[in-house]
Amino acid sequence: MKAIIGLGNPGIHYQWSRHNVGFQVVDRLAETCHISICTKRFKTLYGKGWIDSKEVVLVKPMTFMNQNGEAVRKAIRFFHIGMEDLIVVHDDLDLPFGRLRFKRRGGDGGHQGVRSLIEALNGNAFLRLKVGIGRPPKGVDPSEYVLEPFHAIQQFDLDRNLSQAAESLRVMHLEGIEAAMNRYQKKAIPPFQTP
Repeated sequence: MKAIIGLGNPGIHYQWSRHNVGFQVVDRLAETCHISICTKRFKTLYGKGWIDSKEVVLVKPMTFMNQNGEAVRKAIRFFHIGMEDLIVVHDDLDLPFGRLRFKRRGGDGGHQGVRSLIEALNGNAFLRLKVGIGRPPKGVDPSEYVLEPFHAIQQFDLDRNLSQAAESLRVMHLEGIEAAMNRYQKKAIPPFQTP
C-alpha cells in the first residue's frame, strides 16, 4: 500500500490558498476514486481505498504546514508504509502555474512543509509531486503570496490543473513513476482561452 500525502493548512481561511494546492489535488483524487477522507487520527484526516486494484491511503495533515511532519510520521507508521511508498503533493513557487514535476530525494527548496517532513522522517527519500503556483509579482512577499487564493484569471485553469495532477498520481500508482513523468511532466497546460 502507498500513502499519498497532500500538504496544506487546516481551516476555511486557507482552503483555497495557493499553499493548499496539495490538499486540493488529494481531494480531487479522492473524488475521482470514490475515497472518503473523513477519518480523524494522528492530527490528520485520512481515507483508505483503491485506485483500480491497488490499495492506497490518502492523508491530509491537520496541523499547520510547518508542523506536519510528526502527524505524517505517526500515520505512516500506523499503516506500515516505508519511505519508498510515500508520495507527498505540495505547491512549488519555482514552477510556472500548472506545471507538474515528480522528484525523489533532494532538499526542501524553502518549503516549510517539506522541511518538517524531512526532519520528522529523518530522511528525504520520499517521492514528491510538485504543483507549480508560479512566482509572486515583484515586490510581493512570497510568504504572503502563497497564502492568497489564485488570481481570477487562473481560476479558469485551476480545475483542469487539479484534475491533471490527480490523474498523474493515478498513473504513477498504477503504471509507475516513469510513465507518469513521461505523460505529465512536460510544460504547463495552455491557459484557458475566453471566447
